Amino acid sequence: MTKIIEKIKGHEKLKTKRIFFFLLIIFIFTGFAFPCAAENKKNTFDEKPLTLKTAVDEAILNNFLIRQAEEREKASFQKEKSADSDFFPKLTSSYSYNHLNDAPYAVFGGRPYAIGPNNNFAWDLTITQPVFTGFALTTRRKIAALGMDISEIIKDQAVLDVAKQAKTAFFKVLLTRKALKVADEEVKQLKAHVHDAEAIYNQGVVPYNDLLKSKVALAQARQNRVKALSRVSISLAALNTVLSRNITDKIRIREYRESADSLQENYKLPVLFKTAVNKRPELKHLKLAVQTADLGVKLIKSAYYPSITLIGRYERSGDNITASNNDYANDHNIIVGLQAKWTIFNWGKTKADAAEALHEKKALEQKIKGVKNSILLEVKSAFEHIKLARQNIDTAEKALAQAEENFRITNIQYQQGVNTSTEVLDARTFLTNAEVNLFSARYGYRIAKAELARAVGEK
Repeated sequence: MTKIIEKIKGHEKLKTKRIFFFLLIIFIFTGFAFPCAAENKKNTFDEKPLTLKTAVDEAILNNFLIRQAEEREKASFQKEKSADSDFFPKLTSSYSYNHLNDAPYAVFGGRPYAIGPNNNFAWDLTITQPVFTGFALTTRRKIAALGMDISEIIKDQAVLDVAKQAKTAFFKVLLTRKALKVADEEVKQLKAHVHDAEAIYNQGVVPYNDLLKSKVALAQARQNRVKALSRVSISLAALNTVLSRNITDKIRIREYRESADSLQENYKLPVLFKTAVNKRPELKHLKLAVQTADLGVKLIKSAYYPSITLIGRYERSGDNITASNNDYANDHNIIVGLQAKWTIFNWGKTKADAAEALHEKKALEQKIKGVKNSILLEVKSAFEHIKLARQNIDTAEKALAQAEENFRITNIQYQQGVNTSTEVLDARTFLTNAEVNLFSARYGYRIAKAELARAVGEK
């Protein structure tokens, strides 16, 4: 019996050692893992809050529209280099081999004489230099230079669009978060009201349906909070998209503080119109497109002139691979000459092409007028939105103060048995709407300012 007890104790000791060893291994591994996790958590937590400026800068730095515009700008630069290279001489080379079944011969005095070998090898180096092309080369270079300018303008336009998108997305995140706070406060106050309603009902002061109204309103408020939380998530995803981040990344955002002076900014519509006409990339783009079309007409008309090319060639011909042996003629020669080409008649093709390009140019000129009118309308619309948002802020601030006081008084009267739940719920609805309207007006003003900046062509 003693041996059995000692054996059991031995098993227990062995089991304890195994557990201790197992825990030690876990501790070693987790000792390495936890610092890394803590460091990652710290890095996430210590990330600087995103401000409006940093959001715009990050969007411009990373957004695919900017990257796309930059690549097109690089392509235009290479196109301009290609047009410049057309002015320089070009060197070409050719090599040929021909085998004749019968050696060539000529008959003199009734007798045949060989005048060439069966195997003919030839190669040459030719250099060509354009002398006159009817102004085609200079016109192509000017078109390429304008293309470079247009690509820069397209990039500027992309920057304006991305900046506006970043501002709008940033303010919408702040707005949805404010709406979520309003929803949280509504749930909190309605929970307190339900508690009061239950106490008053238990005292027999109010009927059961009055209590039910309070509970239904609380349930609706909780549903509204879920919707508000969803809108926050969607707005964050939209901001991440503009910033070219992972769509599910968490973002810390610093509240944007509007200065008191900004609400007093005196925008003058004629000045805004003038700024937009001078700065909008779309108009600059179209004006350069008209210049490009004008040069396109000139390029087509260059076919009316002859093209003259200076040619220099070194050639060799013979009966071996290097074309260095020729028993019938000189094995090498140097040729220098001028070549002129002139299409004298082509059934009116050049004239028709030039007329087509001229009509395209006139169409662009008409398009400028339409785009200008659209821009002015866009500026006017943004200007009115700012005015409206300004007025809404003043109205909403007064309405919020009144709604807060109304809810306070109504709630006290309900606790005193003077009002019913209907009055309290209505007062809370008025307060919720007033709070949301104030935040919508404030952030609507900021979004309107972003729209106006884009409308006049300023980042």
